[in-house]
Amino acid sequence: MAKWLLKTEPDDYSFENLLRDGKTVWNGVNNNLALKYLRQIKKGDALMIYHTGAEKAVVGLAVAASDAYSDPKSGDAKQAVVDIKPGPTLRFAVTLAAVKADPRLARWELPRLGRLSVMPVPEEIWKIILAMAEQPPTK
Repeated sequence: MAKWLLKTEPDDYSFENLLRDGKTVWNGVNNNLALKYLRQIKKGDALMIYHTGAEKAVVGLAVAASDAYSDPKSGDAKQAVVDIKPGPTLRFAVTLAAVKADPRLARWELPRLGRLSVMPVPEEIWKIILAMAEQPPTK
């Protein structure tokens, strides 16, 4: 099972919306590298949901409810989507500032490629983020 991070602007669609809806089609990805990653998502893959904008933080977990597939609404075979279901809200959001401050996370795409909306999360980084989510943020 692979692990991924999906970014969303919470004013457009937040993790709270996903919790309320119970399932959604994750769409709107246009960047070529992000689309390449999105197409690799398989049913059952673990997902971290990251809020962009003012929040800039990993806020919750989700699971892929389908393999990625061509977006039936786009009319463009290159466009892909995936169905996702919510998992738990993280105890404490893990901010981008906290990620950037941790040298163990320096090689990950999140602190290096700010505009990338879908990215893999290596197992060791997944564990670090989940551990960080159990600790209150330092001021």
